[in-house]
Amino acid sequence: MKVNSVYVKFFLLLVILIGCKEGNEGAISSKKDMLKEEHSTPKTVELLVGTFTSEDSKGIYKLDFDQKTGALSNKVLLAERKNPGYLYISQDRKKVYSSNGVAPGSISIYEFTADRSQLNLIDELASKGAGACYIELNDKESLVAAANYGSGSIVVYKLEPSGVVDNAPMSVQHQGSGPHPNQKSPHAHCVKFHPTGKYLYAVDLGADEIMFYEINDSNEIGNLQTALKTDPGDGPRHMVFHPNKNRVFIINELSSTVISANINEQTGTLDRIDKRSTLPEEYTGPNACADIHLSADGQFLYASNRGHNSIAIFSVSEIGELKLLTTEPVHGDWPRNFILSADGEFLLVANERSNNISIFKVNTETGQLNYTGNQVEISRPVCLKF
Repeated sequence: MKVNSVYVKFFLLLVILIGCKEGNEGAISSKKDMLKEEHSTPKTVELLVGTFTSEDSKGIYKLDFDQKTGALSNKVLLAERKNPGYLYISQDRKKVYSSNGVAPGSISIYEFTADRSQLNLIDELASKGAGACYIELNDKESLVAAANYGSGSIVVYKLEPSGVVDNAPMSVQHQGSGPHPNQKSPHAHCVKFHPTGKYLYAVDLGADEIMFYEINDSNEIGNLQTALKTDPGDGPRHMVFHPNKNRVFIINELSSTVISANINEQTGTLDRIDKRSTLPEEYTGPNACADIHLSADGQFLYASNRGHNSIAIFSVSEIGELKLLTTEPVHGDWPRNFILSADGEFLLVANERSNNISIFKVNTETGQLNYTGNQVEISRPVCLKF
């Protein structure tokens, strides 16, 4: 049977037109997706750096972090302040709080200028102790707490929604000591609000203890209680909460170990699960652990080794057991603090003694770190915050 050539040509033309339309729609859709992705994920984000100011540093700095390449650039001094050693950024990104490791200790509250090129000091609070070294706000941003390392005490201020601070702080002096020469007296090193807002935890290096305070509906803290006694000489320093389990992880500065523990949400106490060394078995040199962080999925734990100068990488099981996978050199000296990028793709390390920040690419499937070759010089960096 013969087919009319006119019909054949018409059919072929129709197929071509439909294909072109689908191709154009696909290209437009792809372009929209690319634009949406570019809009939702800014190429650069701000990294704030707290420093010790005994050398060339002058205070709090800002750098631009490229989320595609991992590079840091455009260093700007935001605020001059002596030893702004730990920072907290408000949820609306407009305010910055710093604990200042001076005597007497203090908490500074800053506000960004409209162009974000400078921080203006808007309030200065007494930390009611010496050597304020850590600061944190609760999720409602109705309380600000600080840990005083030198005096072994904590202080808590109430914050009003307007930003006004209640100048009647709640202050508690810790007691206790340990067998290590650095444990002759209490040394509060970290304060952390439980995600539910029910408890405030305080990590005391000198007392070998994780303490806690219940928080009532009036935003007042209760009496000091013991959440967990660590082994003598552990020297607990920092702690971090699991992203989706009622669990906590603690880094011990003096014994170079990490602890996992479940949180009893009814009582606030901690039940130890596991404890592991942050060092390879063959290493016998000096070391002092510093910082600790979890991947967003809670599968990998990272801890910094000062002395061995590495990041220890652990896998975390479903029940909280730890396994040391490896240690990654930090390409610097004395990694006091480090941070994971929001997408979990990069890990940045503040190397205090070598005056640099080094950047690593994270393998999110294995937890492993790969040095990018990117680093930036900055005098005595001790805290990194996105």
